[in-house]
Amino acid sequence: MASKYLSLHLHPNPHSAISTTTVTRLLNTRPFPTSTSTKLYVVPRRCLSFSPMASSQSTPTPNFNDFEPHPTLTNDDLKPTEPNQRTLSGWEMASLWVGLVVGVPSYYLAGSLVELGMAWWQGIAIVVLANFILLFPLVLTGHPGTRYGISFPVLARSAFGIRGAHLPTLLRALVGCGWYGIESWIGGEAIFLLLPKTMKQSSLSQFLPWLGTSPLEFACFIVFWSAQLAFVWRGMEGIRELEKYSAPILTILTSCLLIWSYRNAGGFAPMLSLSSRLSSSQFWSLFFPSLTANISFWATIALNIPDFTRYAKTQTDQIIGQVGLPIFMGAFTFVGLAVTSSTTVIFGRLISDPIQLLGQIGGIATKIVAILGISLAIITTNIAANVVAPANALVNLSPSKFTFRRGALLTALLGIAFQPWRLLGSSESFVYTWLVGYSALLGPIGGIILADYYLIRRMNLNINDLYSLSPTGAYYYSGGYNLAAIAALIIGILPVIPGFLQKVGILSPLPHTFVIIYNNAWFFSFFSAAILYWILSSYKGKDKNSQPIDPLLPAAAS
Repeated sequence: MASKYLSLHLHPNPHSAISTTTVTRLLNTRPFPTSTSTKLYVVPRRCLSFSPMASSQSTPTPNFNDFEPHPTLTNDDLKPTEPNQRTLSGWEMASLWVGLVVGVPSYYLAGSLVELGMAWWQGIAIVVLANFILLFPLVLTGHPGTRYGISFPVLARSAFGIRGAHLPTLLRALVGCGWYGIESWIGGEAIFLLLPKTMKQSSLSQFLPWLGTSPLEFACFIVFWSAQLAFVWRGMEGIRELEKYSAPILTILTSCLLIWSYRNAGGFAPMLSLSSRLSSSQFWSLFFPSLTANISFWATIALNIPDFTRYAKTQTDQIIGQVGLPIFMGAFTFVGLAVTSSTTVIFGRLISDPIQLLGQIGGIATKIVAILGISLAIITTNIAANVVAPANALVNLSPSKFTFRRGALLTALLGIAFQPWRLLGSSESFVYTWLVGYSALLGPIGGIILADYYLIRRMNLNINDLYSLSPTGAYYYSGGYNLAAIAALIIGILPVIPGFLQKVGILSPLPHTFVIIYNNAWFFSFFSAAILYWILSSYKGKDKNSQPIDPLLPAAAS
């Protein structure tokens, strides 16, 4: 699911700094070792302004501006955030989740569970449980972003190495490109809905097997795809303003849809009367892959959440903001499930696709308002969840060649190559092929990064070395690659591949063990890769694997 708040010119928020006299006294009275074995860096006096880092209480860290990072490892998008850029409160972080959650894919995911045969309460239980589970890696991964002001590509350098970090960031970017295409296709469907019947019944609406859709639907997709780029090109400040007003608008529109469903179905009792069509054994066979799919739905953001939290004021703000995910996702899932269930009462058939539902209700004015709401939801979700991470990954790959805008443009182009109309062909292909499939890529990356930060590094990072190609740097490893992390990543992914190949019809039936592994792809890959990485790193020894702590960063700071 790559930031809505990632403007590099956020409104200033003044912070105090220690006086020059105090800094001079510190330098003159506290000895700083110069031995290379200690790797404690003496920085110029002018760079020692203390800035409150994000935590429940401010954490002092050295200023990054006077360090000379390697030019291939940084630009304005990759530098640690300055104190005056950390302006996001807990409510603003929570509002981010409103913009992300209230969208067509979230609705479609909820409706898909009903379409697969579950009762509404079973669907809500799975969604809420999945998002509470995901809350832990979200908060844990968000911590270094808030504490050090670094983005996900920079954080990945700690575990995977200065050069090896390209591997996890590009895998995350690849998934983001696919999601960008999916969201844009949904927007194109909304435009198609507004077209006159004469166009929809023309030869342009005929399905072309080689394309996988009709030329007219593809044209609508390209129109929305192009319009969306205009918002990206304006920069993140414009997007932040859009986010500021989108949350209440989307909440109102969602409430209107629920009220319409309530009135036309005759109350909540008929709306929620649809019972499960699954036997006990069938439900449990769907429970774990459905749980995995719901976790992987936001596993993309769980990886690059530092791209957001690096702009939070404090750790308390980022934690409060993250709690919004299970709350808002649970509430919106109820709307999606209730409205989907009500369609059997209102229309006599189940309609899980909200775009198709809009085609059945109201007049042209209602459709226009609804389409505008859907477009707003798509744009706010797509830019935050599916543009920022791929764009930052490409910037990290080559800061001298890629800017955020260029990375966003390439992300959009790759979104077309994913052919999202095929991914959304059915509920099963969307949930059990797309969502479960890519969780095998993101799970091990998240497990390795958390194991590195908490178990190996003990939450202490050397910021300067994250931007250095020096062979003596803490994160240079073997030529810039941490072989332990790469091995753990590969081993975490490999056991899931047979189940995926069976799901897409490439392999014949496999032993049930591989089916179980695939159905629990995120859990299996996350924990297996994390444990293996921890073992390999511990085996290498602390002397080889530990890095120096910034001399002015208290080890006990939160």
